[in-house]
Amino acid sequence: MTPSERLTLAWRSLDGLSVGDAFGEKFFGPEQSVLERIERREVPTGRWPYTDDTEMALGIVEVLEAQGTIEQNALADVFARRFRHNRYRGYGATAQGILEAIGDRVPWKHAAGRVFGGGGSMGNGGAMRSAPVGAYFFDDEQAVIEQARRSAQVTHAHPDGQAGAIAVALACAFVTRNPKTKDGDAMLKWVTERVPAGPTRTGLDRARELPLHGRLSLAIALGTGQQVISSDTVPFALYCAARCIDDYEQALWTTVTGLGDRDTTCAIVGGIVAMSSRTTIPTAWLDAREALSRTSAW
Repeated sequence: MTPSERLTLAWRSLDGLSVGDAFGEKFFGPEQSVLERIERREVPTGRWPYTDDTEMALGIVEVLEAQGTIEQNALADVFARRFRHNRYRGYGATAQGILEAIGDRVPWKHAAGRVFGGGGSMGNGGAMRSAPVGAYFFDDEQAVIEQARRSAQVTHAHPDGQAGAIAVALACAFVTRNPKTKDGDAMLKWVTERVPAGPTRTGLDRARELPLHGRLSLAIALGTGQQVISSDTVPFALYCAARCIDDYEQALWTTVTGLGDRDTTCAIVGGIVAMSSRTTIPTAWLDAREALSRTSAW
């Protein structure tokens, strides 16, 4: 495929990711009220702003457009520039510290590696932004794994933070390769077998044991991102994507039911399911989502 064709796929995934992100963000508030709105399938009104999930995914696609690969120094620079341009996107405290340091010319390896006592972050931030990597490199399994790892390493030095990014990118690659698939179990199996060992892989093994059309409460028990770490976020998100692999709207309504870190879980699921040829993102939802800022100042 040409770089232009690959970029078209990455942007398609990014549309799914960003609409999911903005959709999930609209469902924060008093829990009972939120659950009632979800039960009624009450589509949010007004403009849907996006969060750091989309902002960082935009940075990834920007670097892919310019470089054709995840060039980590360029990605760190873009992440830091985008953060300084608008730091009020919901960045977590750890991410803020890392991006501030990178913006102050601290090498990204040092900035990412010194947090959490030198162990690095195992947060879900690498996973929330990696679906477009899977879309771009979908036809090369090893490239998906390596490029997703590289996209996460800039801010997530812990191997399990990187494993989450790899899992999401692989899931997106699977659907991009098999756009007509209805077999969510096959997607979960293919991804899990390729994710590095660790807590996220263990969570995916647990997700595979659940029937895709069973009670959602069993999947919610996997963790819905309340700890904001990969292992507490990615297994549930990939289960929801597998459960609704060919239905974008149903996938997001299912995912948001879990509450938790709902902008991130919906971003992950949206970026994956958008690659199915059996579904489309509702035009009204795309129109409601805040317009994407495609590039930062180089």
